Amino acid sequence: MDSNGSASLPDVGVAGYIGDVGVVRGELLAVDVPPGPIWLDITTWCWREGVAFLPLHHGLTDREKRAIVDRARPAALLRASGESTWFADPGLVDERVGIVIATSGTAGTPRLVELSRDAVTAAVDGSSRAMSRGRRNRPNDPSAPWVCCLSPAHVGGLLVLLRGVLADAPVLVLDRFDVDRFAAEAPDGARASLVPAMLHRLIEAAVDLSRFGELLIGGDALEPGLAAAARDLGGTVISAYGLTETCGGVVYEGRPFSGTAIRVGDEDAVIEVRGPTLMEDYRGDHAATGAAFTGDGWLRTGDLGRLDDGVLHVEGRQEDLIRTGAEKVWPVEVEVALRDHPKVADVAVAGRADAEWGQRVVAFVVPRSIDDPPTLDELREAAADRIARFKAPRDLVLVEALPRTTSGKIRRTALSGLR
Repeated sequence: MDSNGSASLPDVGVAGYIGDVGVVRGELLAVDVPPGPIWLDITTWCWREGVAFLPLHHGLTDREKRAIVDRARPAALLRASGESTWFADPGLVDERVGIVIATSGTAGTPRLVELSRDAVTAAVDGSSRAMSRGRRNRPNDPSAPWVCCLSPAHVGGLLVLLRGVLADAPVLVLDRFDVDRFAAEAPDGARASLVPAMLHRLIEAAVDLSRFGELLIGGDALEPGLAAAARDLGGTVISAYGLTETCGGVVYEGRPFSGTAIRVGDEDAVIEVRGPTLMEDYRGDHAATGAAFTGDGWLRTGDLGRLDDGVLHVEGRQEDLIRTGAEKVWPVEVEVALRDHPKVADVAVAGRADAEWGQRVVAFVVPRSIDDPPTLDELREAAADRIARFKAPRDLVLVEALPRTTSGKIRRTALSGLR
């Protein structure tokens, strides 16, 4: 990071000094501030001043943050300590851009997604309209309260904050997801965006979900058993599908937002999206931007799926598909079949090269007890009633933890390094 100066500003809180940083419309501000209520002020100021901003995830190492900042070329970097750094050769940003978000990087180096102010507005409005579907006797209230417990460095968390700006919705911001605080402090009727792991923790704690509004579940597949368990506790859960490049979830319960179109390739089954919420660009990588779109303007998601009477069913990432012999196996389907085993605390599935079959299915399992881990035969037997035999794992690797992104997604490319 080539900077030309830094200064320690008065310790009056981010809201007191953010306006003194000197970044203006057409420039980018990187923000390295941990999650917390101050992010409401950061988001509000940047949005109202028309300053594009890039939230850095607090869980990244300094080296990872530096790599993102080097590629983003912001005009300045703002830290929670009050110190701000200016850079000698910042890159300009289109004045239409409102936010820049780093992707989760499940398949490698994160890309920097530029999202326009219009796209963000369309995403917030589309979400509000989509949540009104099926509310027979309850009109949708765009200003209903929200709980923000995802990092602002993820599009799902940032969109909750932006609902506070664009829809004047009250937002309770938690510095981290804590089951007890979430259950105790959320106002009645509050909505929230969660990843499946968070919902799982709420269910394990038997939290009364009936007093909450809609719980949007995204970031990874929502398993049917998990959704059913949430509904048994009175929860209203909505599975959301989308990417950072689509400004978050734009498909709720398989149905796209009004104005958003979905198509699936006849030959390759790749899901493609078109609509007002799509990204402007991968910052600093125009070649990747070009490759992400079809010639007629559809975004290639890299996910495979199918459409049944207009309802989208997502199978998984294109690169995750396991081809064993003449068969195709989706990791998530196998994980669902294994996760309920009493000896399994966590599980991930991936393919491994096999001279005879091309690939073989491998289960990476975190055992509940290191003294009594599951055996491969036990797992195959447990899965026999739920999935075909060719889908059951042929290898078992016991691990202490699974490699995950900061949003909780399994980093399947890292599984090959576990033995």
